[in-house]
Amino acid sequence: GVFGCTRDLYKEFGVDRVRNTPISEAAIVGAGVGAACAGMRPIVELMYMDFTLVAADQILNQAAKTRYVFGWKARIPMVIRGQQGIGRGNAATHSQSLETFFMHVPGLKVVCPSTGADAAGLLRTAIRDDNPVMFFEHKALYPVKFEVPDDPDFMIPFGQADVKRSGTDVTIVASLLYVGRALEAAEKLAAMGIEAEIIDPRTLVPLDMETITESVKKTGRLVVVHEAHRTAGWGAEIAAQVTENAFRYLDAPALRLGANACPLPFNLELETAVVPSVENIIDTAKAVCYR
Repeated sequence: GVFGCTRDLYKEFGVDRVRNTPISEAAIVGAGVGAACAGMRPIVELMYMDFTLVAADQILNQAAKTRYVFGWKARIPMVIRGQQGIGRGNAATHSQSLETFFMHVPGLKVVCPSTGADAAGLLRTAIRDDNPVMFFEHKALYPVKFEVPDDPDFMIPFGQADVKRSGTDVTIVASLLYVGRALEAAEKLAAMGIEAEIIDPRTLVPLDMETITESVKKTGRLVVVHEAHRTAGWGAEIAAQVTENAFRYLDAPALRLGANACPLPFNLELETAVVPSVENIIDTAKAVCYR
């Protein structure tokens, strides 16, 4: 692949296990569904997660529903992984963040790692899961080096958020590339006297609302930031659940940050203007803290 994530794997594992494919996402995912039904544990790699939309029927109607329609007698232990997001000026059909699309469909698990260790631990968990898993990576994180446990059995359970930074004044929930941006914003906010708690959900399905809610009960304020479009994004789901379950703890309305209602531009400066910045996170955190 163009990003080199699976380069030379066939040399180690052989062409029976590592298959090159035609450029047809419907065929690639469809073959993965069939392999999973036949008892294999396929990992389907798509070059861009934007192209999952080409295989929408195979993912949304076949992979997601097969266990249910067969009364749980069938298993679909399949991982669909690939990269998405901004950072390379790949334009409108190669830079989208589509994780929210797949949260809406029962039967799919949705994973969004923000570090190398999370990617390794969550991928092992995904491979061992008997359900189809959408595994979203971010292209801008590929060049970043992370510490990764040197343990072939290292795994991270689904539905277990990670508190990346403790704080007392505002809870900021972020995923993928925006975990790093939220942490950068938190350091600048600390210099202003605002201590932000940063939470990375790591998996959006299942979603660890308990950790998020307990944080909001402590801080009294919530900001959710993601690269996906703000309208009907997963930030809205978190804000809604916090409002339903912890409204009396909120000292300010929950606020959301996401990409503007605009296709992702090709020009890098315009691309940057469409998605939230570190400064946007800082301003929004200050707003909920009334500063």
